[in-house]
Amino acid sequence: MTEAETISTPNGAPARPTTGQLARSTVLLMVTFGLAKAISLAQVFIIANVFGAGAEWDAYITANRIPELLVLLIGGGALGYAFIPVFGGLLAQNDRDEAWRLASHVINTIFSVTAILSVFAFLLAPWLVRTVVAPGFDEAQVAQTASLMRILLLSTLIFSVSGIFQGILHSFNHFLLPALAPILFDVGILFGVVFLTGPLGVYGIAWGAVLGAALHFGIQVPGLIRYRMRWRLEWGLRDPRLRQVIQLMIPRLLGLGVVSFNFVVANNVASRLGPGSVSAFDWGWRLMQIPETLLGSAMGFVIFPTLAALSALGDARGKREAMNGALRFIFVATIPSAVGLILLGRPLIGLLERGAFDAAASDLVYSALQYFALGLIVHSMLEIVARSFYADKDTMTPLFAAVAAALVNLVLALTLSNTIGVGGLALANSAAVAVEVGVLLVLLRRRWQGLGETGLLATLARTVLASAAMGIGILAAGALLDAIGLVDGGLLLEVVRLGLLGVVGLAVYVITALLLGLHEIRDVADRMLRRVRREAPSVDAA
Repeated sequence: MTEAETISTPNGAPARPTTGQLARSTVLLMVTFGLAKAISLAQVFIIANVFGAGAEWDAYITANRIPELLVLLIGGGALGYAFIPVFGGLLAQNDRDEAWRLASHVINTIFSVTAILSVFAFLLAPWLVRTVVAPGFDEAQVAQTASLMRILLLSTLIFSVSGIFQGILHSFNHFLLPALAPILFDVGILFGVVFLTGPLGVYGIAWGAVLGAALHFGIQVPGLIRYRMRWRLEWGLRDPRLRQVIQLMIPRLLGLGVVSFNFVVANNVASRLGPGSVSAFDWGWRLMQIPETLLGSAMGFVIFPTLAALSALGDARGKREAMNGALRFIFVATIPSAVGLILLGRPLIGLLERGAFDAAASDLVYSALQYFALGLIVHSMLEIVARSFYADKDTMTPLFAAVAAALVNLVLALTLSNTIGVGGLALANSAAVAVEVGVLLVLLRRRWQGLGETGLLATLARTVLASAAMGIGILAAGALLDAIGLVDGGLLLEVVRLGLLGVVGLAVYVITALLLGLHEIRDVADRMLRRVRREAPSVDAA
């Protein structure tokens, strides 16, 4: 979607897109998310065969924790939530000179802060590994992890600016190039996996990440040229708008820091559970994130502008209905997905690793995956519920809920890891997010004077029943395939078997859901198609 596709205001500034354009943007995001996940799966397949769930991959995952944390806190979602409203407000007033001045101040400030923190992380890398993220590593692993971290910090510097580029283009209602940027990042990593791991080993993946960050940056430059970006070499520390952006960032930034803290805790505990535990936790998380991104994140991006607009209009009933519909979609889509991951997770892992894991490693990965699968539902719900507070310009309540959830995660991680190992860390994560969502829903129900609970519970009950029928169908189909000998027959046969089980499960779920009156399945597709047909694009997307 480009600026030309929006409704223009009298002063020529970009305005809110129409419903049809929002629908097309949703499709665009889902397609690009899907493509990015397909590339990510290719990475997983190759990495699993090269490194398995062993010490080298443990080192890479651990090395990425600090650079990933810096990107998330400084150049990630916190900045977008703070920068876009202020920058977009200047565009709406047709004051582009001040808008570009603010963009320059933000870019220069964020890059400078990131550079300073990256230098400290570079110098302190061995201490950070040994003391903070992986105290259970031996000295050889500490040295390798520190070296990898120092390479990955280069990508952090690039992302500190590239993330702001995304916010600028989104403010112009331009979504295509920012949507392609994460795909190119994955392409860079895939290049490192395919071509650089041979001569460089695991260091090749780190250099692939640096290449991917450069591609993430570069793909957005043509869009900035199109909108005549003007960059100034000035920091503007006295700029009141820069201070406003920073003030808006702080609560969201702290919330993202809490999320990252949860993973540092998990990494810390996993490093003490033996070789492969860090990798197993990461594999389980990666696999769960595929449906979570396609379903939860996509719906979160779609519903947030609607909730924000309704909040600005003071339409409480509209907000309730919009969030209620989004949560129903989450139930209908994620509950069967969670059942599918639990029942088909083990053959899916076997398909990806192709013998790279021994039986013990496969058990570790599956243990993490099945407990993360339970969290798929609440992680996706959080995408909607948290944004409901952000739409009301309340960033503090989600922060408090996240802190409470982090405490739950810490206690459960230390407790459950002693009984069920790495699976306990995944279960702790899922349970903590469930607590976070529960607290937010209670508070939101009080604030919005109801959430349409009767309809939500009815959809939840029907979805659970249909998903249970799906699970029985998958188990029965698996037994039948075993009886006719469709098992252990090589890669092609495994793909066919997994595909058949998936198709059977989906068919049983859809048929049962329709018989139970779960109309949301049909409604989602019908509404999307009607919107797209009703409003054809005025120009081709750039």
